[in-house]
Amino acid sequence: MVDTSERLQRATPGAGPRARASRSAADRVLATLRAEIVDGTLTPGTPLTEAQQAERLGVSRTPVREALARLVADGLVEERGPRTLLVSSIDPDDVVALFELRTTLDEQAARLAARRATHDDRAEFRTLAERFGTVTVESLRDDDASRHGYYALVAAFDAAIDAALGGRSTYLATAIASVRLHLARVRRLARDDDGRLLAAAAEHRAIADAIADGDPERAVAATRLHLHNALTSIQSHLTSHDRQETP
Repeated sequence: MVDTSERLQRATPGAGPRARASRSAADRVLATLRAEIVDGTLTPGTPLTEAQQAERLGVSRTPVREALARLVADGLVEERGPRTLLVSSIDPDDVVALFELRTTLDEQAARLAARRATHDDRAEFRTLAERFGTVTVESLRDDDASRHGYYALVAAFDAAIDAALGGRSTYLATAIASVRLHLARVRRLARDDDGRLLAAAAEHRAIADAIADGDPERAVAATRLHLHNALTSIQSHLTSHDRQETP
């Protein structure tokens, strides 16, 4: 298991000493806290104080303050008073709203990717489609280690979409990145079962195939189906979870 200090070091991209000294502390703290919120290490409602996080992460309070302010802006942390910051909760209504927004954004991204993809982009989507086709139930055992490869594959797919969009869709890519951040957190909390993840792999394969074929409408339809199924699965999990917690 990687300890917090090691995760903090890994979050720092290569840069000169002066640049690292001037900007990387807040970036490292931000990357570490964001990752811990998204993967569930820091659960909803967890209090976050400057002093505590500065001591835990081995930095001064200033970069922690900057990182927390950015997390508040991202919606991952919420203010409950002048000096009280908590990891934000996830409201089921917010999940629906996020999926409504992501459906609009991802459909447009898939459409543009299918239209704009270069020869190399299409080859990458062919490769991704093949890799999604190799996903099996055995590779999706219910533990974080065995699922890491699957989530890394999804991240590679997202990166390929971004690359295919090119520099002409900066605002679209930025908006999608923000929504992805929140939905990655929802996905971790929902804990999709093996069957759902296997279906999602097939859905990603269909999207990748459509983009590789240069078929915008098929890419849009496959994206819409994938997000509809994902939302249905998450809503089912959240409903079941609420029932289990009701006395």
